[in-house]
Amino acid sequence: MVINYGSFYDFPHLFDQLMDDLHDPQLTAPRRATYPPLYISEDDTHVFVRALLPGAAMEDVELIIEDSTLVLRGELKPIQGKYHQQERPTGAFQRLVKINVPIHKDGITATMKSGMLFVQLPKSTAMQPRTIHIQPR
Repeated sequence: MVINYGSFYDFPHLFDQLMDDLHDPQLTAPRRATYPPLYISEDDTHVFVRALLPGAAMEDVELIIEDSTLVLRGELKPIQGKYHQQERPTGAFQRLVKINVPIHKDGITATMKSGMLFVQLPKSTAMQPRTIHIQPR
């Protein structure tokens, strides 16, 4: 089971945004989303984390595994130019994903293609199901 506490750790910042929104109701119309959006899944052998990072370069993204938490942080650099509207967020970001199963840390792999970051976290062999064959006596 995987629990995402990323928004919980952003609580002070989110509370400040709420207070700002109460003073300026025009800001509450557009919904703010946690960035980057994550897709978290698992099977019997792996936990999979995918992050949507269009426009991000690999060298601008950092992955750290600390205890049972995957930390994804980085920065989306703004595209230079004069814009009338810009809907893609820019600037620093950080997401924390709490992994509630033991992970084999040496087997973690991460790849990035077409703005999608793919992270595979192999579960410890102690957590993988094992079939026990019954032998006759």
